Amino acid sequence: MIIDKLKFTSKLIDGRFPDYQRVMPSEEKGFIVIADREKLKQSLTRASILSNEKYRGIRINLKNSCLRADARNPEQEEAEEELEVDYTGDELEIGFNVAYLLDILGIIKTEKVRIKVQDSSNSCLILPDNGYNCKFVVMPMRL
Repeated sequence: MIIDKLKFTSKLIDGRFPDYQRVMPSEEKGFIVIADREKLKQSLTRASILSNEKYRGIRINLKNSCLRADARNPEQEEAEEELEVDYTGDELEIGFNVAYLLDILGIIKTEKVRIKVQDSSNSCLILPDNGYNCKFVVMPMRL
């Protein structure tokens, strides 16, 4: 189908797909982090330089008004980035593939982003801060 220079292609794939609603975080539960999108993207980019090239794992630590991103690689090199954020929940540590976070932050165009986290074993919900109707879900990883 072609609409005004926009080409949309789809492919039907046989198979059973998981129920996406099971991994979609509840908007009522958890803690909210509000961060400057560009500063967060820059911090994660700097920390990711020393992440493991294969897994791209990064550890996010949250505590009152502070987000710390830690990365380590097999050569025992470490990176640590701290960023002031709006967060007043419990102290929390959660691991992510930093490439997924950077992809999302590259797509969102708002000045600030809302990150909804519940704990280290549940997925994270990332939302533009000004009410756009889109949601990004990132599954955590063990580090």
